[in-house]
Amino acid sequence: MTLHLDLPRTEGASPAPGSTARSGAVVEFRGVTKDYGALTVLQPTSLRIEAGEFFAIIGPSGSGKSTLLGITAGFVVPSGGSIKVAGVDVVATPPYHRNFGMVFQNYALFPHMTVAENIAFPLRMRGFPKAEMAAKVQRVLEMVRLSGFGDRKPAQLSGGQQQRVALARAAVYDPLLLLMDEPLGALDKNLREEMQEEIKRFQDALGATVIYVTHDQHEAAYMADRIAIMRGGTLEQIGSPRELYEKPESIFVASFLGEASLLPVLGVSAGRGSDVSARIGSGLVVEATAPRSHGSADAICVRPEAILLGDQAQGMDNVFRGRVEDAVYTTGSIRYRVWLEGTDLLLTVRIPSRPDIALLEAGQKVTVGWNRRDALLVAGD
Repeated sequence: MTLHLDLPRTEGASPAPGSTARSGAVVEFRGVTKDYGALTVLQPTSLRIEAGEFFAIIGPSGSGKSTLLGITAGFVVPSGGSIKVAGVDVVATPPYHRNFGMVFQNYALFPHMTVAENIAFPLRMRGFPKAEMAAKVQRVLEMVRLSGFGDRKPAQLSGGQQQRVALARAAVYDPLLLLMDEPLGALDKNLREEMQEEIKRFQDALGATVIYVTHDQHEAAYMADRIAIMRGGTLEQIGSPRELYEKPESIFVASFLGEASLLPVLGVSAGRGSDVSARIGSGLVVEATAPRSHGSADAICVRPEAILLGDQAQGMDNVFRGRVEDAVYTTGSIRYRVWLEGTDLLLTVRIPSRPDIALLEAGQKVTVGWNRRDALLVAGD
């Protein structure tokens, strides 16, 4: 599905397959809100998405991510604020006049049309000449690696192939902006991972700006340049996948994006620079790091791969005794849960699985350790 708006185009708006030219638009949200009567589902939201950026929005159900995408597409009327795309405020523009491509979870393909006819549909509705339509359709078929499939019907395609057709249709006339709403939600795990690579490669070739809504944190982290994490209608934190994972600012972000051990803080003593000493349960003191924006300190976040066991833990900034609660083998790694001795605090530890590593058993005592830089103070709710 494509929504058309006559906005100014950037130079080189039709990159060839494989090109990394950035022809997308800068998108600016300024104080965008949405109320349903007395219920506010989107608090005043301001953010800037750069041209050609792959920007993901994640959050739990009811966080406001789908509302923000719907407002961007024009399907939902905001209660306040502005949205500028390539410098033009689009809030008052009907959705069918916005030059945005839209990709849905259910593909939304016409079953009676061929692949080529589905892709050409938005061009035909706008009166493109047949020769130009055919050239554009062939170009995007090559981009999604479906050359030779133009005469097939959607029912003759796999789920992944149908999703590629939906991508091609959304991008057939070089939209400034691609909006994707849970596009891989209907696919099984293996196909979803394959399509993540397809979508990222497709976006790199197209150069469009992408706003991608998903509930899958791993999917967002794999594809996005930056991620916005939403909760309760507000933007909790924005950053690159690595920034959000390594430097979460709150307990919510730390627990929402990946696994984390969150140790409640009872008190903090300042050290030198960003170094602090934090007291946790049963009088244990953890050497930790406070971010520059540090205000309240409600917990220490330690990621599972930062914690080492046994002899490897010796010499680290934080070394404690523990007891194994359980061990779970997962593909390529072993995940342990370890009680900190003398406390009711449970650590999650993940180590690479190798044939020479013996599996620890439940109840076994073990040394655990991690460095100060891997223990980050985070705020609560």
